[in-house]
Amino acid sequence: MLAATEYPLLEAFWTILIIFGFFIWIWLLFVVFADIFRRTDLSGWGKTGWIIFVIVLPYLGVFVYLIAEHKGMTERQVKDEKAAKSEMDQYVREVAGSGGDPAQQIAKADELRKAGTISQEEFDALKRKALA
Repeated sequence: MLAATEYPLLEAFWTILIIFGFFIWIWLLFVVFADIFRRTDLSGWGKTGWIIFVIVLPYLGVFVYLIAEHKGMTERQVKDEKAAKSEMDQYVREVAGSGGDPAQQIAKADELRKAGTISQEEFDALKRKALA
């Protein structure tokens, strides 16, 4: 009971709030640093400038970066997700198309073409690959 009087409930909630805020802050730093290093439109000096700004004035640096680059961050994230999805789709097509006889591979590719999953050019490429 002595511990309950020395550390009231509101102080426990305040401690939880502070810890939560700390983890959110760390997460924001990771997001900003990852975006700075991922950028291809920014020179090495520009990246260095942003990193120094974020390290010297952490709160101001992160908030200014988020305000100034929010649209670019979104576009880069969407582009990366689309690239990852297309790589996964290509991998699945390669794995699903491997093995079996050429007639089965062509039939599967024709079904995908008719379903609209792949284009005529992709169908032709799969057909050539199966006949090779």
